[in-house]
Amino acid sequence: MNFYLDELLAHQEWADAEHWRAFAEHSRALADQALYQRLYHIHVVQHAFLWVTGPRTSTFDYKKPEDFAEPAALKSYGQQGLADLRKRLKSTDANSFEEIVEVPWFNPPLKISLRHALMQVAMHSHYHRAQNATRLRELGGVPPTTDFIVWLGNGMPQANWS
Repeated sequence: MNFYLDELLAHQEWADAEHWRAFAEHSRALADQALYQRLYHIHVVQHAFLWVTGPRTSTFDYKKPEDFAEPAALKSYGQQGLADLRKRLKSTDANSFEEIVEVPWFNPPLKISLRHALMQVAMHSHYHRAQNATRLRELGGVPPTTDFIVWLGNGMPQANWS
């Protein structure tokens, strides 16, 4: 297993959970359209990369915002996708990380290594978490500090979703 990717995906899961907890503590956060749409986007993209990096036996099950009747459903979807990404990483043979996968939503489809696809999903989530942290502060909330180094300093804790 690639331990750098393992750390990035573990941090991603922890940081996403920290954000969900902060949003739940601030009543206006999950009702805010901009924040919620980005949160939805983060988790759909995580699932899309789970599909890209796995065996392509079917088409991607693209969820729409209206598929999540309430924030708890989106949170559960995100939590499951992150757990599945970590399982995918742990079950990937070390020799497979340089295999080429196709990201079909680019035109033309982008061909990158499995390693780069897994790195992209972590970096993409990081980018949008920062936007949501800024939005939470604008709404009067206090965003959690989710820097990678803080996670390391805290002993690399597991995600706390409750």
